[in-house]
Amino acid sequence: MDREKCLSSESLIEKMFLVLSSTTSVYPPRTFTLPCAATAYTGAKISARRKSRASVVSLHFEEQTFVPEVEKAVDSLYPEFRAVDNLVARNSARVLKAFQNARVGSHHFGGSTGYGHEEAGGREALDQAFAEIFGAESAIVRAQFFSGTHAITCALFAFLRPGDELLAVAGAPYDTLEEVIGIRDSDNLGSLKDFGIDYREVPLSADGGLDWAALSHLTTTAITVAESTLFGHGDNCYGEFTEIMEPSMVGADLIAGSFIKILVEQLRHVVGMLLEKKWVAAAAARLSAPGLGVDCGSTPGDIMRIFFQGLFLAPQMVGEAIKGSLLIAEVMAGRGYKVQPGCRVPRHDVVQAVQLGSRERLLAFCEAVQRSSPVSSFTKPIAGATPGYASEVIFADGTFIDGSTSELSCDGPLREPFAVYCQVAAMDSWDYREFSKIGHSTIHVFSQWCIHL
Repeated sequence: MDREKCLSSESLIEKMFLVLSSTTSVYPPRTFTLPCAATAYTGAKISARRKSRASVVSLHFEEQTFVPEVEKAVDSLYPEFRAVDNLVARNSARVLKAFQNARVGSHHFGGSTGYGHEEAGGREALDQAFAEIFGAESAIVRAQFFSGTHAITCALFAFLRPGDELLAVAGAPYDTLEEVIGIRDSDNLGSLKDFGIDYREVPLSADGGLDWAALSHLTTTAITVAESTLFGHGDNCYGEFTEIMEPSMVGADLIAGSFIKILVEQLRHVVGMLLEKKWVAAAAARLSAPGLGVDCGSTPGDIMRIFFQGLFLAPQMVGEAIKGSLLIAEVMAGRGYKVQPGCRVPRHDVVQAVQLGSRERLLAFCEAVQRSSPVSSFTKPIAGATPGYASEVIFADGTFIDGSTSELSCDGPLREPFAVYCQVAAMDSWDYREFSKIGHSTIHVFSQWCIHL
């Protein structure tokens, strides 16, 4: 039998599965102390207890140490974290009630092929549950929406007609919508501008909120002069379950988004709330074709089961993401960076922006995130041209689902002010008293970011 010795960190994984053998029957327990290369751990111990001819080796990490400023930030955010837990509990209860009212059963989890005409009611049950959860009159929840931009585009073309005007009330839209609207040339491929639909936007106020004075003036002008019918549409990407109320509960006529942002699988949706269901039907016609509606389209395999399960777990995932955004804002603001949203302010989505101020810092931040990820941690993210974006963009997404932001990821366009947009869902417990049990959690990962920056 090998005597006690210090094992190198490079062989740690191999030693975790070490089984020792001996020709003798009784030996006392032995302990090996392993130094770890990662500064996040003070060390590790392996205990080997002899049983007959084999010894089972167990690995135990001692209490972890984190970058002090991260540990301090987590301690100080304990009240905010508890408030998020309350939010999760209330939203989870609403989801459970909707599942029960829709009488969701295991027969809804089966897939379909071809046209999907023989589908066993899963689509209808999912739509019903979703509509109730979000306080909407009806809903379309389909995998055939292949991105949030696609879902939003279907919504915009559902109710805008030549001569109408689209008014963006929260500043410039996301890059991928610029060609849809016609802000950037779409090469005559059918943008809103190509169809004679005008566009205006109202910049945000100096404090980052809506400019209510400007909006009030524009709304009054639109009603009294143009005698237009005002129609409220909301891009709810990243916003689901971040509050008790959803946009459709407070008057939005149509909301759209991508559920890949908050679920563990690729699920996109268009949800509508109006006195009539025609706007949801119109959006469905844009997804499929006039006359086909929502009653076709196959969902193969067990994807329906994943959709239902993902929706049920979504409030918890969002809660962890909110905690991650609060932590990033707290630490990065403490280092002097401008963050949006600010520290400890109410969250309306799960994205946390940090203005890093230079190309070099943006690249370094994303590289650190990639190194800390569970998937493709050995790769280096490279900035490049991406469909739908005007500038080069760098993505760090060592995630199990491509594009998922319910996992650890960040991205940013390489232009001023060189902001990185972070989505930080925890992989384990966020309880600040449970550092020694967290393992490879977001808190540990963020500690590594601070080390690398």
